[in-house]
Amino acid sequence: MNADFDNNSRIIGSLSVSIYVLGLAVGPLILSPLSEIHGREVVLNSANLWMTTWQIGCALAPSLNSLIAFRFLSGIGGSACLTIGGGVISDLFPVEERGLANSIFTVGPLFGPVRGPILGGFVAQRAGWRWPFWVLLAALGVATTGDQHVFLLRRKTERLKTETGRDDLVSALDVTTQKGAPRSNLAILLAKIIKPLQFLTTSPIVPLLALYMSFIFGLLYLLLTTVTSVFNDTYGWDLELCGLGFAIGLFVVARTSDATVVKLTKRANGQYNPEMQLATCVMFAAFIPISFFWYGWAVQKRTHWIVPILGLAPFGFGMMGIFAPIQTYVIDIGGSYAASVLAGITTARCIFGAFLPLAGPPMYASLGLGWGNSLLGFIGLGLIPVPLLIFKYGGRLREKYPLVK
Repeated sequence: MNADFDNNSRIIGSLSVSIYVLGLAVGPLILSPLSEIHGREVVLNSANLWMTTWQIGCALAPSLNSLIAFRFLSGIGGSACLTIGGGVISDLFPVEERGLANSIFTVGPLFGPVRGPILGGFVAQRAGWRWPFWVLLAALGVATTGDQHVFLLRRKTERLKTETGRDDLVSALDVTTQKGAPRSNLAILLAKIIKPLQFLTTSPIVPLLALYMSFIFGLLYLLLTTVTSVFNDTYGWDLELCGLGFAIGLFVVARTSDATVVKLTKRANGQYNPEMQLATCVMFAAFIPISFFWYGWAVQKRTHWIVPILGLAPFGFGMMGIFAPIQTYVIDIGGSYAASVLAGITTARCIFGAFLPLAGPPMYASLGLGWGNSLLGFIGLGLIPVPLLIFKYGGRLREKYPLVK
C-alpha cells in the first residue's frame, strides 16, 4: 500500500490503520442518542449500510489521504454495534441472563482485532491490499433486529392518538420539557448528543470504569501494532494464542457470571445488586499484569518461542473476564440509558486504542521490551483495585451520584 501511494512516512502509514479506531470513538456520540429516539433497529441497519458503503471507497481509494478519510467514516458506522449492542441486551434479556448474552456479544470487539489482521494479511498477500475491503463488503450486510421499549411505547402512543383523536395522550416514558409539552426529535437529539459525555462526569463509577477499560483496550492495540514484528522477525509466530486466551475467557465467563450473580442474590436473601456482576472481575484483572511481565521479559531474554507465546494467553483471558462483567454492570445501572453510558465509555476506550499504540515504539526503544512491558504491567497492577472498589462501594456511589434521576 505504501509503495502504491509513494508513502515513506511510518506515522501516515500507521494512521491509515488507527484512524478507523478514532471513527469508533466519534460514532457513539451520534448513533447512541439516535437509537434512543428512533429505536435500535433502524440505527443499526443504517449504520451497517453506512459502513458497507465506505468499504467501496476504501477499496477504490485513489490516494492515501482519501483512504484515511474513508477509513474514518467507515469506523463511525462500525461503532453502532459496539455501543448499541449493550442497549439491545438491556432491552431483550432479564438481569439473570445478561452475563451469558454479554459474554457472547463481547467476542466480536475483542476477538476481531486479533483475528482480523491475520485474515486480512492472508488476503492482502495473495490478492493485494485492496481486496480485504472487497471481502469486508461481501461479508457486511447481516441485519440486526430489535427495538427499545421507550421507542415502542412512544410509537404506540402516536397510534392511539390517531385512533382516538386525543392529542393529549403522552407516553409515560416520553421526554418532556419543564412545562410538560413533548419536545421535537431535534431538541431531544441535541440534548442527548451530549448525554454520553455527561455520564462520564455524573458519577465516579463511569469515569473509573472508562479509565480501566480504556487502558486495557489500548494495551490490545499496542500489542497488535508491535507484537507482529517481534514474533515474525524473531520467532516466526503470530497472535493466535492470544485469541485462544479470548476463547478460554469466553467459556469461563459465560459459565460463571450468571451463576455467580444468582448465588450472590440468594446469599443476600433474594436482593439483587448490580455490583454482583463484578464479583469475578478482580480475579481476571490479575492476569493483565502477569501477561505483560511474562511476555516482556521472555522476549527481552530471547527465551524459547513458546514462552512469550504462552505469555499472551493470560492477556486475552483477563481482558475477556474484565470487559464482559463491566459491560453487563453498566447495562444494569444504565437502565434505558445503557446505550448512552456505554457510548461514553466506548468513546474513551477507542481514543486510547487509537493513540496509545503510538507511544509503544518510542517506549520500547527507550526502556527495552522487558522494562517497557513491565511499566505497563505495573500500571495494570495499580488499576486492579478499580473493580474491587466499585464492587464494594458501588451501591453507595449510585445512591449519592445517581446516573438517572
